[in-house]
Amino acid sequence: MTNNSADAIVVGAGLAGLAAAAELGDRGKKVIVVDQEPQHFLGGQAFWSLGGLFMVDTPEQRRMGIKDSYDLALRDWMGSAQFDRDEDAWPRKWAEAYVEFAAGEMRPWLHDMGLRWFPIVGWAERGGSYADGHGNSVPRFHITWGTGPGVLEHFIRRVREHVKNGLIELRFRHQVSHIIMQNGAAKGVSGEVLADDTAAHGSKTNRDEVGEFEFYAPAVIVTSGGIGGNFEMVRKNWPRDRLGEPPKDMVAGVPFHVDGRMIGISEKAGGHVINGDRMWHYTEGVRNWNPIWPSHGIRILPGPSSMWFDAEGNRLKPPCLPGFDTLGTLKEILKTGHEYSWFVLTQKVIKKEFALSGSEQNPDMTDGGWKEVLFQRILTGSKATAPVEAFKEHGEDFIVANTLTELVSGMNHLGGGLIDEAHLRAQIEARDSQIDNPFTKDAQMAAILAARNYRGDKLIRTAKPHKFLDPANGPLIAVKLHVLTRKTLGGLQTNLDSQMVGADGQVVPGLFAAGEVAGFGGGGYHGYNALEGSFLGGCIFSGRNAGRSRAVA
Repeated sequence: MTNNSADAIVVGAGLAGLAAAAELGDRGKKVIVVDQEPQHFLGGQAFWSLGGLFMVDTPEQRRMGIKDSYDLALRDWMGSAQFDRDEDAWPRKWAEAYVEFAAGEMRPWLHDMGLRWFPIVGWAERGGSYADGHGNSVPRFHITWGTGPGVLEHFIRRVREHVKNGLIELRFRHQVSHIIMQNGAAKGVSGEVLADDTAAHGSKTNRDEVGEFEFYAPAVIVTSGGIGGNFEMVRKNWPRDRLGEPPKDMVAGVPFHVDGRMIGISEKAGGHVINGDRMWHYTEGVRNWNPIWPSHGIRILPGPSSMWFDAEGNRLKPPCLPGFDTLGTLKEILKTGHEYSWFVLTQKVIKKEFALSGSEQNPDMTDGGWKEVLFQRILTGSKATAPVEAFKEHGEDFIVANTLTELVSGMNHLGGGLIDEAHLRAQIEARDSQIDNPFTKDAQMAAILAARNYRGDKLIRTAKPHKFLDPANGPLIAVKLHVLTRKTLGGLQTNLDSQMVGADGQVVPGLFAAGEVAGFGGGGYHGYNALEGSFLGGCIFSGRNAGRSRAVA
């Protein structure tokens, strides 16, 4: 391979790019991988993830007594996606193909590669309305041992083997600004070489230009990620007709480099963005007390027991329950005219139900093994995991109090004086009145009882029902929750070979896209709603399809 030419160029060294490059290397193709960030950022956004994968009818599910199937998973996916546009033709095909992959080849292929999973399968995004609507009917969220880095390590290993054998070159600090087109076909990329940067992994890096480059190949595969780190683009694409005005105050769930830069560059080359208004942002964001990137937020992964109130102290109505309907809850919060909401809970709830999204917030699963997991999550007495306790102690959004009066005082100090103690107390007392019997008319209490029917939730994710206002269950805790940016669900339209499809419906020769920049496949294979674990899975699947595409000469 010469210094500036190859069989394929991959733009972006995240999970989708690594999957594509690894598959191309397996085929003996010569590949240049370019990325604007330094070498120690290898893996992109996936490095910071919890490592969850949406998989169907797995040994892990069966051991937990979960009966799952391709048909049930596809019903859930389509009920969540709610495809309703002409441009959803390719996204629908990608959805069908991904569910088939998740129910078939995915787990054995990844297992053979070396991935392993935590034995208790998580029940994410439960929906909470009708069986033909949004949500997972059963637990499908498989957390990888090693979390995000544990997913990446096997793809990085494969890529580095091809680097060693001379098939792949990794070019960091190379920022693509132009896709070179000739007679309507991709021929390469050009851009700027950026100055070296030793900033901590995930931090904002410089954009100082120290040179230029041109690389040539008959196939250009864009795997540059989404827009979640670029608030301006998020607000520009925000679906105001469905969700209302975008928040003026948000926190970033992804690093600064998730900037959407390659989307416009790909459009200029002939790519076509569809479903740009579909996006996935969380409602349970808290400001990181020890930030890495600008406006760094962390998502709370809640069990079902925290009471959820709007900024004025009104309890949110079902299905706006913790862990049930992300976008439905976001819409309801923004309808109040405020941009934040509150969890109210007890120490018993935070001990058993609070997890924080991200590899760095789960060191026991990222770096340790069973011994460390048992210590952190079972053998800590009344305390939650160390990262959660650190947020409780240092996080500006956490209030801890021995009485409701003290809690409300702290909430009003932090939130602007909108909470009436008597009103809040009445709602909590009404909820507490449902504890004395195994029967209830409270929808959230019914959901808690249903969750505890699943032994995975009963073991580690759902606290035994108890009265919040009983001091024996305290202290009381309130958490101010912000909107946290995360994923773009729309993107560059592609066919099942990850080839970009232009506005005219025709393939753009030599142009490919995979991962989040392609809406994880087709330009939006989630439709309007995601079922969780399908973000990393979509990067793997669409990247693999791009690397295996026979359209790559």
